[in-house]
Amino acid sequence: MPRHGLVEWQIRGIREYTNPYDPDEVDVWIEVRQPSGRVVTIPGFHHQPHEYARRRRGGGDADWLYPTGHSGWRARFSPDEIGGHDVAAVVRDRSGVTRSGTARFRCEPSASRGFVRVSERDPRFYEFGDGSPFFPIGQNLAFIGNGQYVDLAKADEIFGKLAANGANFVRVWTCSEDWALAIEARKSAWGRSWDWRPPFAPVPGREGYHDDAQCVVLEGTRSNLSVSPSQPVAIRAGTRYRLTARILTEGEARVRFVGIEGRADGAAASAKPGEWERFAREFMTGGDQWWLGELRVEREGPGRVWLRDLSLREADDGPELLWEADPDRPPRGVINEPDAAALDQLLVSAARHGVYLQLCLLTRDHYMDRLRDPRSATYRRATDEARKLLRYAVARWGWSANVATWEYFNEMDPGAPTEAFYRELGEFLAQTDPYRRPRTTSGWGPAPNDWKHPAMDSAQLHWYLRPAWGPLWQDEVAAVLDRAALVCGQADRRPALLAEFGLADDRWGLSPYMRQDTAGVHFRNALWASAFPGLAGTAMFWWWEVLDQQNAYVHYRPLARFLADAPFATGGWRAVQTRTESGDCRVLAWQAHDRLVAWVCRADATWWNQVVEKSPRGRTTGERLLVRGMAAGEYDVEWWDTRSGEVAARGSATATSEGLELTLLEFTDDLAFKARRRP
Repeated sequence: MPRHGLVEWQIRGIREYTNPYDPDEVDVWIEVRQPSGRVVTIPGFHHQPHEYARRRRGGGDADWLYPTGHSGWRARFSPDEIGGHDVAAVVRDRSGVTRSGTARFRCEPSASRGFVRVSERDPRFYEFGDGSPFFPIGQNLAFIGNGQYVDLAKADEIFGKLAANGANFVRVWTCSEDWALAIEARKSAWGRSWDWRPPFAPVPGREGYHDDAQCVVLEGTRSNLSVSPSQPVAIRAGTRYRLTARILTEGEARVRFVGIEGRADGAAASAKPGEWERFAREFMTGGDQWWLGELRVEREGPGRVWLRDLSLREADDGPELLWEADPDRPPRGVINEPDAAALDQLLVSAARHGVYLQLCLLTRDHYMDRLRDPRSATYRRATDEARKLLRYAVARWGWSANVATWEYFNEMDPGAPTEAFYRELGEFLAQTDPYRRPRTTSGWGPAPNDWKHPAMDSAQLHWYLRPAWGPLWQDEVAAVLDRAALVCGQADRRPALLAEFGLADDRWGLSPYMRQDTAGVHFRNALWASAFPGLAGTAMFWWWEVLDQQNAYVHYRPLARFLADAPFATGGWRAVQTRTESGDCRVLAWQAHDRLVAWVCRADATWWNQVVEKSPRGRTTGERLLVRGMAAGEYDVEWWDTRSGEVAARGSATATSEGLELTLLEFTDDLAFKARRRP
């Protein structure tokens, strides 16, 4: 097994539990004794295997994820030490603790650089486990799933394009509730989060008396319901299935199920007043049928109809396919297995292309209102539930070095009293994640309390170029510098990112100007500007669909090439901002006493001037620059073309007690250069 590869075990002989995702009910883990003698504890996880393929649906292909076989328990580990390892599994439930025998595997050397961490030499930056710098260059790819612009196949394509152009980092939501990937969130066949009015009612009679169970009801003017899961239901061609339910009718009401094989069933009713009736129907799928079609429940006659336990499985049993039809399925505390399987596939793609992910884990709207009073039982339960989800994430995906960072929330209320919540989760991850990847979160506005929280490893700010910001929104370089100064100034010397950025209107929607900016002027300038003012990586743009349509990935390549040998995380670097002698050009640089990496941009080369005002592009000739604080001596200088990512010319310069004096190469809009003192 290669170092930092995946070692996976199936853990057999564990009985069934009501909620296998709850470690208070059943806790499974492995203990790995490494060659050094150190014992590492890795949580196990409950797992439903899925088969993945691309299948035709409608006018195109879609991600087909189908549960196969029986669910069970697994554990995943990524070894760091070379040599033999001993492994044992442990199961704890209310009956006690059970240990397995010992298995053994051997770890061999590999070329892996290890897991991303905060630099030990300069905590403003990231580095890999081997100490080499990691400077994130990338964007957001938040909504992934069928029905979105990006599905798994498209994500793999985009990862490939990013990697081919030198980008290495993508921020992904695994908390998109019911519109995209969400490993824990309410997904329902009976309603949607943005208009949540499901036809639910307490189960009538004694069955719902003690447990507050819910069912679906057709009453009043509602005569039919569409069974509409948030994602299309995958089925297998040429396979026999069984659709079952329990129904209760009153008066003359009857119910029928419409849609299976394109025809309606005979209407059914309770055999006796007040008694639940079991409905069952078997059908065979066609030879090229890979998706469940429209399924509808219809009521006939006066009276109410109640429905519960709607189920679709293969006729000889198998995993549940209509799990979204359960009205009692909680939004927290259980895992949406198809989404978890999709995330498995996403990590395969990320590893193949060498892309590192920031995973945003917790669905904010299922937690935010419960985190208002740190003294309340509700706050305590929310913290406990979040801890369990993080445990599952570590168990299932923590082994992958391509998971760079954990992000708790997307845009939590920065005024919420979350200090205790983040402290407890941070302490839990420090104990549970043996790879110690950085922890972060985000707010819907500046969140200095989060940025400097002692259990938070990195800080992030989301900010968009919007008319409401005044003149700043028309100057992307000035905006980046302003926002970078804000977050870096309060991040207490830890990595800081502009983790969402882009052109937006005042309602936070896509700006109409973005499609006008076909050359990606604002995108390119903000990328370069964000690489220098103290941030740990580039600005992470949001509008991935437009970026893809404009093939904006080509703008990553020149910057990635230019920064490829920049010694981030080695200590001694400071961010410098100055102007050329004329004052017409801004200069952003990383500077050490004997080395300089810099970007020069004409102050008038903004996206507004070029895209909206359509001003002529300016050319700079003979501009002079003095960089103070450089060690005296002779310097080798490389002048870089920021559009090709190639060295345009080489020269030399001299630093005196006054500083390093340079006459800039002639350029249009912008220029980059490196200077290094000769030995």
